[in-house]
Amino acid sequence: RVLIVASYNKSRFAPFITEQAEALQQTGVQLDFFGIVGHGPVGYLRNLPALRRSIQRFRPDIIHAHYGLSGLLATLQHTVPVVITFHGSDLNDKHIRLLSRVAARRADFCIRVFDNHERLRPNELIIPCGINLPTGNEQLPPHVLLPGKKHVIFAGAFDNPVKNAPLALQTIAQLDNTQLIELKGFTREQTYALMQHADALLLTSHSEGSPQVIKEAMACGLPIVSTDVGDVSTRIHNVTGCFVAPAPDANVLAQLLRQAFAFGRPTNGRNFIISQNLTNDKIADKIIHVYQHLLNQ
Repeated sequence: RVLIVASYNKSRFAPFITEQAEALQQTGVQLDFFGIVGHGPVGYLRNLPALRRSIQRFRPDIIHAHYGLSGLLATLQHTVPVVITFHGSDLNDKHIRLLSRVAARRADFCIRVFDNHERLRPNELIIPCGINLPTGNEQLPPHVLLPGKKHVIFAGAFDNPVKNAPLALQTIAQLDNTQLIELKGFTREQTYALMQHADALLLTSHSEGSPQVIKEAMACGLPIVSTDVGDVSTRIHNVTGCFVAPAPDANVLAQLLRQAFAFGRPTNGRNFIISQNLTNDKIADKIIHVYQHLLNQ
């Protein structure tokens, strides 16, 4: 019995959390969710009484918290062992990093989705979040792709400062007849459909952990151009038609996009997703081993 603890500020849990939870449930794990509503350390900690009530009601064997602040909240109860998955922003953001380290010391086990060469505690594992493979039957959202254009998917929302939309816009400005599509407001199926019809994915973030969008693009065979952040260079190493810029420079990124356009066919990224065990069912197996280890202790 596992209680998932994560932010619910957008009236939903992040899709990669719910998809991971669904994969865990398919193995027989009984799950319940506790959604945190609030911002910043104080806003998160105000959820402690409600979390304790949820524990009393569900009586979990393990709490699995996602992100550092959620983990810090989870460790303030002392009856249930806590696993924390750190996703990157909680370790990259200087305002949150210290509290994330405190949470790591208080937790019973830590998972990081990428290797930044910074161990949080001796008992931790690198387990990236998995994805569900596209079926090929996904339907495009209407009126998104403009005719006669090259279509580049921007790896995030324009209003997210970490995603560095200004650099992406500067890059696209150097390319003729190229449309930059903001990845915002689409369902998972629509996102996969866009990726199967676009010409490239562009990621210009200042920082990342193990971005899901890279793995999703790989699964769809979409050429990728990215800045060197998180585990991107590791993920797309040897994937045909995919490129990592040595510096966050619009001229360099534009040239790499031209190479991605010239590639002109699906990449072999899907094969790498499968061979690297990055599907949600394989990731769920690894997480269950963590749960079993804690219960055996």
